[in-house]
Amino acid sequence: MNTNQKREDTASGTLFRALGLGDALAIGLGAVIGAGIFVVSGVAAGIAGPGIILSLLIAGLAATFNGLTSAQLAARFPKAGGTYEYAYELLHPLAGFSAGWMFLASKLTAGGVVALGFASYLKAFFPALDQRWSATFAVVLLIIANIAGIKKAGLLNRIIVSITVLSLLYFISAGFEVFDSDNLLPFAPFGITGILEASAVLFFAFTGYARIATVGEEVKEPKRTIPLAIISTLIISFLLYSMVTLIALGAIGAPAMAEGGSPLFSAASAMNWPGIMTVIGIAAITAMLGVLLSQILGTSRMFFAMGRRGDLPQVLCKISSGGRVPVYGIILSGAFILLTVWLGELNFITQTASFTILVYYGIANLSALRLKDDDRFLPHWISRTGLILCILMAASLPLLSILAGIILMAAGHLLRLLVKASLRFSD
Repeated sequence: MNTNQKREDTASGTLFRALGLGDALAIGLGAVIGAGIFVVSGVAAGIAGPGIILSLLIAGLAATFNGLTSAQLAARFPKAGGTYEYAYELLHPLAGFSAGWMFLASKLTAGGVVALGFASYLKAFFPALDQRWSATFAVVLLIIANIAGIKKAGLLNRIIVSITVLSLLYFISAGFEVFDSDNLLPFAPFGITGILEASAVLFFAFTGYARIATVGEEVKEPKRTIPLAIISTLIISFLLYSMVTLIALGAIGAPAMAEGGSPLFSAASAMNWPGIMTVIGIAAITAMLGVLLSQILGTSRMFFAMGRRGDLPQVLCKISSGGRVPVYGIILSGAFILLTVWLGELNFITQTASFTILVYYGIANLSALRLKDDDRFLPHWISRTGLILCILMAASLPLLSILAGIILMAAGHLLRLLVKASLRFSD
């Protein structure tokens, strides 16, 4: 590509299509295989007991309906921003902004938690390290990797994901020797209520596949690549989650998984294969890095998309001439994550994370229902089912969380009005 073309794209806010199927799949897997498998599986085991296996199935089905909807929309609108763009085109600009704002609120705050999670696992190997400084180092490293360009960030992500998956396969293999089927009984000690509640918790472990749609503007052959990458991510992650959870249950049982907050470490301690604790520690570290990398990648593209439409300051859609990436969006994403690392969780936001992400996916399903027949390759009932599941799960949340989410959304719309007013004033 010549220099004039690069300048043109930088000025017009056009991203570079550099990601193949392998890159897109790695982004999806890196976003899904993280805190869910290393932390949330223990929480869910405490809620459902061995019935967590059924909870995984229910959560996987819910994620599949929503994932298929996202795949169909991304094939039609392969732009940065994911549901933000779909809703803008098919519903209303305010619906698009709501989706984008809720995505940012959820993922940026979670980024700080993931960074500290990485630091806590690293401390197990190097006790003298300060967790906040370790987390800061990881965030800065991943900011630099993102600024270097999508190809370099994609390569780093593939390495991280490969290490994580291979380590989990080693864990699964080691677990067969100590698997005890008696640990699966009683199967549903807390009944169907516990299974359903755990499925709602586990649903959020699968939602990272949306990161593929968010970077859709940088994917080659998007109409083929994005749906294939999303569906492959869901299948692989579901199989991996199911096998890892089943092995951990068979090794130590649900009560032991629920204790301590590190269920795979607890399960690995019952296994006899050489270096199993070290392998799981490395897997946890790389998994957290993978999630953090994908969160910076996804949120920076959301900032880019919202800046390009003038819903946020337009400087966020400026593309670097070297790496061809939204450099200010990357820096802002990293800065916000570093803020949460040093100030602690923003409880007002994190307590409503479930509501915000369900709003995001609910809007995606509504958008898909507005697609013309010529633009769809899936029946309407897929999106209707996804929407119903989102509404049911949102309705099951505490009223305080729902109200906090509504207040958060209102604050975002107020910010949008201020940005729009400043743009009109500058004109």
